[in-house]
Amino acid sequence: MEEPPLWVGFVGAGRMAGGLARGLLQAGKVPAGNILASAPSDKNLEAWRELGCRTTHCNLEVVQRSTLVFLATKPHVLPGVLEEIRPAVGTHHIVVSLVAGVTIQTLQRLLPPWTKVLRLMPNLPCVVQAGAMVFSRGSSAGDKESALLKNLLSSCGLCEEVPESYIDIHTGLSGSGVAYVYLFAEALAEGAVKMGMPGALAGRIAAQTLLGAAKMLLETGEHPAKLRGDVCTPGGTTIHALHQLEKGALRATVMNAVEAATIRAWDMAKE
Repeated sequence: MEEPPLWVGFVGAGRMAGGLARGLLQAGKVPAGNILASAPSDKNLEAWRELGCRTTHCNLEVVQRSTLVFLATKPHVLPGVLEEIRPAVGTHHIVVSLVAGVTIQTLQRLLPPWTKVLRLMPNLPCVVQAGAMVFSRGSSAGDKESALLKNLLSSCGLCEEVPESYIDIHTGLSGSGVAYVYLFAEALAEGAVKMGMPGALAGRIAAQTLLGAAKMLLETGEHPAKLRGDVCTPGGTTIHALHQLEKGALRATVMNAVEAATIRAWDMAKE
């Protein structure tokens, strides 16, 4: 028996939500006509219309016309939105929250007790279908809902189910971690500029270097230390450069950055 078509709604139409929708469309997971997005104004909705998706200013309409509902609002707006949509949430709905700092416990308290709730934390590269996402399920969500979400979002990058306690760590590692990589890419290119290479060329080579290194990590499955060792030759350029990075405490500084961002995510959840 053929599965009924999936109707997907987005309450909130910002960049991250748009990136997920674009991934679903490019992978052919959901037809554009089966996606409905809401926002208070037309500011963000025009991009959705260009993709062929339907749009509305009514959050309630999104829930009424969708089976899978992504919550993509600002954290301070979410409680009011949940109060608004609560009467329309039925046992057939799957509700996935992208909202930072809002726990599954809070979502379940503000929605009907039977609601199938999942909490998803994506990162910015989802907008180019190269994201890193983790999600956790609430008490009413089962294997079917987990498999559905993972299958859909695999088109947007890496998607893993984890205990909810890992979500704030993921924020420190990958959500904020994208910015650490941009800073490193900037420094890498500026080092080449200092030595005489044109800035635009240095920037492109730095970006490709990061992309290639990440691709090797994922495709070989090797530990970073093993791959790093493969680049080093006795007395060569790389080991001299790595010595300078170690003197600058790069490793400890990055570990401290992940720790600081994770602790801040914990604090935000309590505010």
